[in-house]
Amino acid sequence: MIDTHAHLQDQVFRPDQDTVIARALTAGIHHIITVGYDYISSQEAVALAARQEQVFAAVGIHPHDAASWQENTSTLLTDLGRQNKVVAIGEIGLDYYRDLSPREVQKKVFAAQLEIARKISLPVIIHSRDAGEEIFGCIKDFPGLTGVVHCFSGTLLSARKLIELGWYIGITGAVTFPKATSLQEIVRGIPLEWLLLETDAPYLAPQPHRGQRNEPSYLGEIATAIAALKNVEVPVVAEQTTKNAIKLFKL
Repeated sequence: MIDTHAHLQDQVFRPDQDTVIARALTAGIHHIITVGYDYISSQEAVALAARQEQVFAAVGIHPHDAASWQENTSTLLTDLGRQNKVVAIGEIGLDYYRDLSPREVQKKVFAAQLEIARKISLPVIIHSRDAGEEIFGCIKDFPGLTGVVHCFSGTLLSARKLIELGWYIGITGAVTFPKATSLQEIVRGIPLEWLLLETDAPYLAPQPHRGQRNEPSYLGEIATAIAALKNVEVPVVAEQTTKNAIKLFKL
């Protein structure tokens, strides 16, 4: 299996980062994409990918940090995106729930990073919270660009609209939460060919570990939940989502 979204460069992993990665390998996770959320964390993601064979990197400025965008950020991020083992621009997008950066700034920075992705031919990892229609409008302005909407929290209809544009749906440990009935309905209604597995570690640990530090080795619990919802065997989910990740990120 492939964990398509983790933050292994997060400070909570610094005491045992190598052990966490080794534990993931033992659990059958053969690749992990560690995702940046500001320029420093993106640099750290690239450095970790260079050091660990099974780790790849994504680089980007999260909407929470959009206000940190400066005149030279586009150039710096473009250069970083061209580094070895960088497979996506992300985590980027819009967050109208926390609104930690002004919405107009978020939209400007999001569009700038979509342009970077198009320029250097990389897929995109999108963060979307309470901004589904805005996100959809933005990506329609970049035909041919593709990627994944991370930790999907929209509707089944919006998921199907994204799939029609060639975008994947990222499923985290939230699918294991007893009250996540809307997300579970989406998983049932979306073809397996359009789903990606992601832990978002250290966040969103699956139900048995809820409230604890999440890590990539728990990815199998997400696959198990999806298999139950779709009434298929776990290996079917593991095989197809791995194919999806390889196709999207060119691993």
